Amino acid sequence: MPTDLTIRTYEVQPTLGRHQVLDPRSLAYRRPYDGQPLRATAWEPRIPVLNQTGLIAQGIRTAQAYGLDEDVDALASCTGNAATALLSILLTPEQAFAASLNLADAAMAQHFAIGLYADATSCDQWDEAAWPTQDVGSSGLGVAKAMRNRGLIDQYGHATTAYQLCTLLQTGPVLMGMPWHSAFTQTTDPQGFVDADSDWASSPVEGGHEVCVIALEDVAFTDGALDPDHTVLRFRNSWGTGFGEHGDGRLFLRTYLALREEIDVVQPRRDGVIL
Repeated sequence: MPTDLTIRTYEVQPTLGRHQVLDPRSLAYRRPYDGQPLRATAWEPRIPVLNQTGLIAQGIRTAQAYGLDEDVDALASCTGNAATALLSILLTPEQAFAASLNLADAAMAQHFAIGLYADATSCDQWDEAAWPTQDVGSSGLGVAKAMRNRGLIDQYGHATTAYQLCTLLQTGPVLMGMPWHSAFTQTTDPQGFVDADSDWASSPVEGGHEVCVIALEDVAFTDGALDPDHTVLRFRNSWGTGFGEHGDGRLFLRTYLALREEIDVVQPRRDGVIL
């Protein structure tokens, strides 16, 4: 196992299973902001909104698929779910079919996400435990490695600043792992703003969560500089359509900045695009 990893673990629960793992060799692949115009962008997943809970009601039988004694009804598989949403954008329908990702059937797509989560837990070399033996959670780096091992992506790059994040979103969706505060879960904002409560930072951290950021919805500047108070990110969650606005959530860029030390952003890429 590499000895220079930065690892921050979180309590794993059925809805939250992301850990932060940073590898300096991987972080060297960042796309710098070079002054290019930053515009509002949106990348819509081609699959229905996934749900990593209520698996049995969805007809997902993990015991049969993974040789378990009994079915589990929820998994800490947010990394696999977020990556599956991203792949549904990145892959053409023909490529998705070849990869056994069913774009039309939510249960089949959720099966795919669970399999990707299993691979990600094996790619997380810092932890010997893995699903299906244990529901241990995984990392954005681990699921990026899993996608590359499957030949689903060519490479992946990172963002460590707000400008780099907005730059990546000009060309495609990104995976974002973040600490998840209880205020984010409890939000009742009709547009899904998880940070609608200005006091969200005082609420406890429930765990770590991975989401797929699918839009830079509003880009604001003040005196020529990016305005984090009025710049909005939209993300696809994996808790069903009952979360946020039909399964999507939003947050202000200022929240990314407040949590940046515990956030990791990964953008999987295809077709030999050089970052």
